[in-house]
Amino acid sequence: ADADGFREDVLELVRELNMPVMRYPGGNFVSGYHWEDGVGPRDQRPVRLDFAWQVTETNQFGTNEFITWCRKAGTAPMLAVNLGTRGPAQAREYLEYCNHPGGTAWSDLRRRHGYPEPHNVRLWCLGNEMDGPWQLGHKTAEEYGRVAAETARIMKQFDPTLELVVCGSSHRGMPTFGSWEWTVLDHAFEHVDYLSLHTYYGKGKEGTPGYLGWPDHMDRFIEEATACADAVAAKRRSARRIHLSFDE
Repeated sequence: ADADGFREDVLELVRELNMPVMRYPGGNFVSGYHWEDGVGPRDQRPVRLDFAWQVTETNQFGTNEFITWCRKAGTAPMLAVNLGTRGPAQAREYLEYCNHPGGTAWSDLRRRHGYPEPHNVRLWCLGNEMDGPWQLGHKTAEEYGRVAAETARIMKQFDPTLELVVCGSSHRGMPTFGSWEWTVLDHAFEHVDYLSLHTYYGKGKEGTPGYLGWPDHMDRFIEEATACADAVAAKRRSARRIHLSFDE
């Protein structure tokens, strides 16, 4: 490990991947995460139970460590806000902590934590897989679309140049796939920039031939998600286009 506790062999391998962006916190974990637990002196950070995975979270690695790691790895940070058990107010405070120069309670707290310059995080996820019944704070498309739109509106008031990712379906096989995208974007279209796509590809029972055919599945997934986003634009007679964020 280096002086910051980061494994140098891992950093070297990540640099070889030339990744443009890295997301944190990731996955189901974010829907129960309190970002305040992961900043400040490490010996004062609380140990929490992570309900998503039924493990103990020590919070020894948090936002500031992640930003430092990204800079060393040569990748841009993508931060996710908790819209499962929390909401727009906590997202606003997280944004202020990370991106405001100083002179306010949250930005001055970051400065006291040893980071005088703002992190200037440009890309933010509005929750994670909120259509999944397994998700803490699971919401219907109507419920999530409303809270995502309100959160996005607040964050864009702080900085209209931020890029925001709204949750699409957890995967293409979800029973609400398509209708979820339509409803969420119908609420948040004017305030977000990306629609997330999540899926995992493995060898499975089909073996190598089936595995090599998965790109066709990915093509269809992209085409269908694009069609949903463009349909919402057409309803509005808008030239604006929502981009895709394949972020898990």
